[in-house]
Amino acid sequence: MVAGHALTKMVGENDAAFTLYVFIYAFHVPVFVAVSGYFTKATAPDDRRIRGLFTDILIPYVIFETIWTLLYWAISGQLNADFTHASWTLWFLLALAIWRVVLPYLAALKHPLIISLVISVGAGYFAIDQTFSLSRALGLLPFFVFGWQLRQWNIGERWMAVSAVAVRWWRAGAIALLLAVGVGIGTNVGLWRDLDIRSFLTYDAGYATFGYDQWWAGAARLGFMVLAAAMIVAFLILIPRGHTWFTPFGQATMYVYLLHTFVLYPLRENGILDGERPLWFLILVLVGAVALTVALSTPFIRRVFRPLVEPRVPWLFSGR
Repeated sequence: MVAGHALTKMVGENDAAFTLYVFIYAFHVPVFVAVSGYFTKATAPDDRRIRGLFTDILIPYVIFETIWTLLYWAISGQLNADFTHASWTLWFLLALAIWRVVLPYLAALKHPLIISLVISVGAGYFAIDQTFSLSRALGLLPFFVFGWQLRQWNIGERWMAVSAVAVRWWRAGAIALLLAVGVGIGTNVGLWRDLDIRSFLTYDAGYATFGYDQWWAGAARLGFMVLAAAMIVAFLILIPRGHTWFTPFGQATMYVYLLHTFVLYPLRENGILDGERPLWFLILVLVGAVALTVALSTPFIRRVFRPLVEPRVPWLFSGR
């Protein structure tokens, strides 16, 4: 995620950056959505989960949207307090709130994954904008349901029971798939640029908006979703099954997600992460992205920014 955002403004003029960007975006948002779905229950929400929707999602959204609004005001001199349209990466929080609310209703139906696919593909034929992140919420809905479905299939328990020899074969296959995708992107950059593949991977607009008004445009979205699902599985297979030195960093993903943009924003706006760049610079950016991710996952950062990222607001709720 951090690397993808760092590369965004370089993809227009740099084939290597374009390759890395498309590879990352082919699955990094879907895997983030799927993991969120994996840890979401589809039962009727109780008081604890309702409060969690506020403290984990909605209140952090209001806090950080306010910060971005004030930041833009300080830079441009124009105050535009519009909380219906999320600033930059904050769209995910609004979409996550929508997914959590609708999941119990989808889970009550037969074949919720298929239904979510129909909703996603169908939504692309309409001019749905980013008010309350609705376009992305509908477009990425299948990945959230897919993650939840993996939990219902007990994939985690089954994977932990797989023998070490079989795990090595599965991981070899996962690496082969990811390498094949990377090579396929890197050797056909001109084709992917002409097809405007980036617009399909962001799920933030209808097909006609970026030039695909043909009846088969939905099949293209479906194809990209199938590829993303395969890459999600490959990515999860490569995650160590045991506890490692970097396991604690995984507990701070919300801090990385909400805070990294404040570091990247001035670098992007000042042209440092823009334009044609040599390969060594791209490597430096990737190393810097990893370092930033680790830094934002440290206990110190979590302690300092916990009131913003994990606000405690018991005064907001009734005592029932």
